[in-house]
Amino acid sequence: MSTGEQKGERIAKRLARAGVCSRRDAERLIAEGRVKLNGDILKSPATNVTEADKIEVDGDPVGQKEATRLWRYHKPKGLVTSHRDEKGRDTIFDHLPSSLPRVISVGRLDLTSEGLLLLTNDGALSRHLELPATGWTRKYRVRAFGRITQERLDALKNGIKIDGVLYGGIDATMEREQGDNVWLEMVLREGKNREIRKVLEYLGLTVNRLIRVSYGPFHLGQMEEGAVEEVSQKAIEAALGKKF
Repeated sequence: MSTGEQKGERIAKRLARAGVCSRRDAERLIAEGRVKLNGDILKSPATNVTEADKIEVDGDPVGQKEATRLWRYHKPKGLVTSHRDEKGRDTIFDHLPSSLPRVISVGRLDLTSEGLLLLTNDGALSRHLELPATGWTRKYRVRAFGRITQERLDALKNGIKIDGVLYGGIDATMEREQGDNVWLEMVLREGKNREIRKVLEYLGLTVNRLIRVSYGPFHLGQMEEGAVEEVSQKAIEAALGKKF
């Protein structure tokens, strides 16, 4: 084990590179006593490790970094985007094919949301794609109860502040009315927690269906609910270059 000025890398970075979790989640795993280093429960995230160190998470050995891989997943509603849920609810990871390696999600979709969720075995890639600086948009189709005009939706392009939280510009288009509901297309450049639901609630609408249809250059397409499809290395390089 290496600490201080010795060689190696922080264990959070190592876990992220191995696709175990994001760097920020690594500290939580360590605090919960779920990480072992060379047979001993790790106490501090401020620890450097080398390739010679033996790391385990939940009793499973952490291997070396593999080639970066990315998958598209059609998340059904009713599943939590988390490896563990303190309320005991089903998570997406309970329903993924057993043939998949250990993966983490790029961002989250809440319990009642559905649609495209990207999965990767590379924690550094996950973090990179979540950052607004990446510039990738997230597109959603939304069904909401209530009435709204396109003029009010257009005002969202300038951003909006709700309960002290500033939400960035949103491109929102009304597709059609359906009974007491409206269907909208909404495009975001960042994804704060429950952003669409909170913004539309502020405008007097109640969201009753929320489907993510694209994340950057990757689209849900005609994938069936619960389906997982790997993105080709060629498509990854076209979207990201060779940095990953």
